[in-house]
Amino acid sequence: MQEVLALNPPVSPARAGEKVRGDITVALVQHRWHEDRQALEAELEDGIRRAASHGAQIVFLPELTLSKYPAFKVPDTAAADASAEELLTGPTFTFAAQMATKHQINVHISLYRKAPSHDGLGLNTAIVVSPEGELVATTNKLHIPRTAGYYEDKYFREGPNEEPYPVHRISGLKDLAMGLPTCWDEWFSEPPRIYSLAGADLLAYPTAIGSEPDHPDFDTEPLWRQTILGNGIANGLFMVVPNRWGDEGALTFYGSSFISDPYGRILARAPRNDSAVLVARLDLDARRDWLTLFPFLRTRRPETYAALTEARVESELGEEEQTSA
Repeated sequence: MQEVLALNPPVSPARAGEKVRGDITVALVQHRWHEDRQALEAELEDGIRRAASHGAQIVFLPELTLSKYPAFKVPDTAAADASAEELLTGPTFTFAAQMATKHQINVHISLYRKAPSHDGLGLNTAIVVSPEGELVATTNKLHIPRTAGYYEDKYFREGPNEEPYPVHRISGLKDLAMGLPTCWDEWFSEPPRIYSLAGADLLAYPTAIGSEPDHPDFDTEPLWRQTILGNGIANGLFMVVPNRWGDEGALTFYGSSFISDPYGRILARAPRNDSAVLVARLDLDARRDWLTLFPFLRTRRPETYAALTEARVESELGEEEQTSA
């Protein structure tokens, strides 16, 4: 497993005052899925152990961490498939709790969660488990893709509207404020703005993204990366984006996980085709510096944004269908 270390934060070019909040060290692990569960967990533990050894206080893992990506095909039935698990008694929480307590690090992990309802679908949920083995943060994926190879609407329902964008402040992580959206959420400009307005310093996007089955020659990795960096710049956010890599049959995931700062600078970046642990020390005052020089939040015009709350318009080959927001 490759190690990419960024333990000296770059200078904050907009700094006009003394550092107040100090630094915090975070990490992510990029891995590939193994059919053999022991091999899969061993690879993840190797990354988590390396992250902890370099002083990381929290490690972020990719979307649906322990699962083969399920949504590459339309399921035979409307029900969520058999890989959905219970939140607190399933293998994902169990593994995260073991790793967190063993290595004394907060573990962010993602699972396909059972959530009984009449539609038979589950939830795509990101959680954080503390070094004491306790569940300390939970956020459900809000935006669900519906496209070739990523038929997630057949597996996951959209996250509930009640407290859709929680900001988590976890004991032992200084005063770091985190948002924990997931994958497809990263393409939208609204979530990072909402999180930033609520005081978040960092967004973590557990991710599973790669090839496009209907467009095999179209590499979307640069667009994906640039979108996230742009949202980070526009909202003064650190971005932590752990992706998986490797050929899982219908899809080939392109890795390229990264950690970036509020200026859009990539502090650490993983390769496309290898497992890696990225460790970066973050200068938490960089957010203050950038948003003081470029006060995006203070110069907003929310009274002109009513169109953002209007009914969704879905376009399919020129046909439009309106549904309630």
